[in-house]
Amino acid sequence: MEEGKKLIVECGATKTTWCVAGPDGEERRIYTGGINLSTMGGETIDATISEAAGTLACKADEVHFYAAGLIMGDGGKMPPSVKGVDDALRRLMGAGNIEYASDLTAAARALFGHGSGIAVILGTGSNSGFYDGKGIVRSVRSAGFILGDEGSGACLGKLFMADFLKGLMPEEVSREFALTFSVDYSTVVANVYHGSSPSGYLGSFAPWIMERYGKDGYVTRLVERNIKDFMERVLLQYDIDRYEVGVSGGYAAANRDVFERIGAGYGIRFSSFLDDPMDGLVEYHSGKK
Repeated sequence: MEEGKKLIVECGATKTTWCVAGPDGEERRIYTGGINLSTMGGETIDATISEAAGTLACKADEVHFYAAGLIMGDGGKMPPSVKGVDDALRRLMGAGNIEYASDLTAAARALFGHGSGIAVILGTGSNSGFYDGKGIVRSVRSAGFILGDEGSGACLGKLFMADFLKGLMPEEVSREFALTFSVDYSTVVANVYHGSSPSGYLGSFAPWIMERYGKDGYVTRLVERNIKDFMERVLLQYDIDRYEVGVSGGYAAANRDVFERIGAGYGIRFSSFLDDPMDGLVEYHSGKK
């Protein structure tokens, strides 16, 4: 990699964005499958990095690696989950100086730069934290798609799927869903309990569900329940009277009007919605934000 170029890696549960950014503003981006250090095995992560390295075919002097499930230890000590990633980046990309940070830090930097605010991720999963312009100084635990992730696409899919399997939704909705996705009990159980990306699987149904928002009473109530749970159980724990909320994630960005309308009822002020945080990260690491 030529001098002055940086590799920025932003990992989500379903998609990883790799961006090589040069000092002249030149960029190259590629996309691979998602990386979650808390749920994925080393072989899967190594294969994803190998794919990116083969496509980019470059050496990286400076790397900024953001990932879901990445929690640095005390004093910035590298957690065991990162060691395999670190070995792969150095071996496959010749990376030298590598910064590791969470996907929430990525969202905060992309949304606020060096300013402060409440940073939120609402995509396949959800997360949030108060960002003081330097780092995340307070966070309400996400707890993952089984115990938390309220407001996310995966949580919406989980609520919907639970009703589907138990026969608790209108027959018309259930029939249309089954025909569209060819799902049955054994298929769902296999993907949720034994699949490589359970949250990604559940989140994949969110667009279909959202297409029926406002048209079907059952779907509308389910969607609003999911969003209200996030606002009541998570966002209201922050100082929403003083700080605006910035949101990163394709699911929320695609449904911005719904989140803003429901949020207004709680006094929540949204500053921005980003479909993809990479644009903001490039600006941040180039000193423009």
